[in-house]
Amino acid sequence: MGSPVRNKNNGAFTIKCGLTNSGDSSSPRLVTNAVVRSKGDKATYIGHEFDRCRDFSSLHYRLPFEKGYLVDWDAQKAVWDGIFSEEVLRVNTTESSLLITEPYFNLPNLQEVYDQFVFEEYEFASYHRCSPAALIPYGNLYGSSSSAPPECMLVVDSGFSFTHVVPIMGSSIVWSAVKRLDIGGKLLTNQLKELVSFRQWNMMDETYIMSHVKETCCYVSTSYRRDMEICRENPRKNDIVQEYILPDFSANRQGHIRKAEDVGETDQILYMNNERFSVPETMFYPSDIGLQQLGLPGAIAYSISLLPNDVQGMFWANIGLIGGTTKIPGFRDRLLHELRSLAPIDVEVIIHTAADAMTEAYKSALAFARSGDFSSYVVTRAEYQESGSNASRRRFKDWKSTDNEKCPDPYPRKGKAPMQESDDERISIPTRGGRARNRTGPSGQRRR
Repeated sequence: MGSPVRNKNNGAFTIKCGLTNSGDSSSPRLVTNAVVRSKGDKATYIGHEFDRCRDFSSLHYRLPFEKGYLVDWDAQKAVWDGIFSEEVLRVNTTESSLLITEPYFNLPNLQEVYDQFVFEEYEFASYHRCSPAALIPYGNLYGSSSSAPPECMLVVDSGFSFTHVVPIMGSSIVWSAVKRLDIGGKLLTNQLKELVSFRQWNMMDETYIMSHVKETCCYVSTSYRRDMEICRENPRKNDIVQEYILPDFSANRQGHIRKAEDVGETDQILYMNNERFSVPETMFYPSDIGLQQLGLPGAIAYSISLLPNDVQGMFWANIGLIGGTTKIPGFRDRLLHELRSLAPIDVEVIIHTAADAMTEAYKSALAFARSGDFSSYVVTRAEYQESGSNASRRRFKDWKSTDNEKCPDPYPRKGKAPMQESDDERISIPTRGGRARNRTGPSGQRRR
């Protein structure tokens, strides 16, 4: 390939980025997609600079993405500037191609701003824009690189803001059957913060710490009633409870699950009891927190029911999981158990998992960028200068209507769950040297 391809999975909270001509490009650089202010050391970190932070207490995030869409372009530009700089990828944008992911059902006016930033702000030679699931057919989620991907597949992408169920037929997304749950990693973290703050310590300002607690302690239960009964018998001493020792950043000690060590007088312990499994349970029963939507198994079954009858069995047999939320222990086993009760008796339900669900879309994008026909899918700077965003509309496959964007609501929605409220604070971005232009765009009852 004449010029290096800059591959960027532009997640709402973590950007996975790399270069096709880099020797270690299969392992992406993970960059926090936020401007973060630390009250501990009174410093502000932009994107990749967050690796330098050592005091993670009371962090406040300014996120470019809000409710799944890129709306704060000043913050996003600051993060992108750092990624393209000498400190991270050392990219000469004028001689490079860019492959970037965008949100599902991205709004047309936001897509135009993507085009403007790529070609007018950074002056890339060419670029391709698509959703993460569209790249999966080029990867190894459904088999080895030597075997062809299945003709019909269903990708479950559970990320920071939402969880999407995306059927793909013949390497093209069937947009009329794509379903969305308003549940992602952010909501689960916020839910855990509220539970812990109500029952034990006030952790409402400790998003970073509670995210680590969620990743360390939480799991998806395969028998919710049984686990709940175990927790009720003795809330402090049972087979499920874990003692999480909160971090002490003044002593440079990170938070961790207590093993056999003695607890110091100043140590603060967080008892993780039924919170361990009741928080991820929201993925399967959103009504637990007031979201009147189908759970993930129901959304998958409903999505498949909208596809042609003669190929529905192939979708049941090719369900793939990507996104950081699917890494919660027990997620696959619980989902498989639930789906077997919803699937027709004459079909086989198979769930495919990746070695790292968080970076699977990036690795698939890397394979796509290295393929021989990648150049036929890009829009060049010359085409953009001639036709503007119309060149992107003609070249990139896109969704055509807004129908069926969400899972159907079995009951009228009475309001938004409190965990969905934004807990972000506006953080001013320190002035950085660089480009002169500064473009800104549009900104139930449980049944078991």
